[in-house]
Amino acid sequence: MLIATIFRIFVLLNFNTERNKKMKMEVFFDEGKKVNIRYNGMVIKTDQPVEAGGEGSAPAPFDLFLASIGTCAGIYVKSFCMQRGIPTDDIKIYQSMEYDNTKGLINKINLDIELPETFPGKYKDAVIKVANLCAVKKHLQNPPEIVVNANIGEPV
Repeated sequence: MLIATIFRIFVLLNFNTERNKKMKMEVFFDEGKKVNIRYNGMVIKTDQPVEAGGEGSAPAPFDLFLASIGTCAGIYVKSFCMQRGIPTDDIKIYQSMEYDNTKGLINKINLDIELPETFPGKYKDAVIKVANLCAVKKHLQNPPEIVVNANIGEPV
């Protein structure tokens, strides 16, 4: 039963086939160091921090990347709880990163799920399992090929 429910959540959150056929986003530039992206009727704004020459008016692209990991796990946890009528108001996920100074990269990301005392203990392991289904995490574990092209005077 638990495995079937986890699978249903995974399918609902990952396999909207119309959306996944060919995703296309448009990156466009704004004043200063602002770079935005248009996707699915929304504009996602980014900026650089003040110390990097930006205004700090929006998250930097790498900040959004990191935030996508925690928020992705969060929607899986929230969906799991909502299906069972478990309140999510007091559930928190804390994300911390460990940095490797020699490589100049983050080498570990920790997601700590804080459950309230009223949370049904029988679901603790299941909440960890659904958080691990996060599509962002799966893409990091199986990275896509990234191809960069440029066209002069021709539409993409």
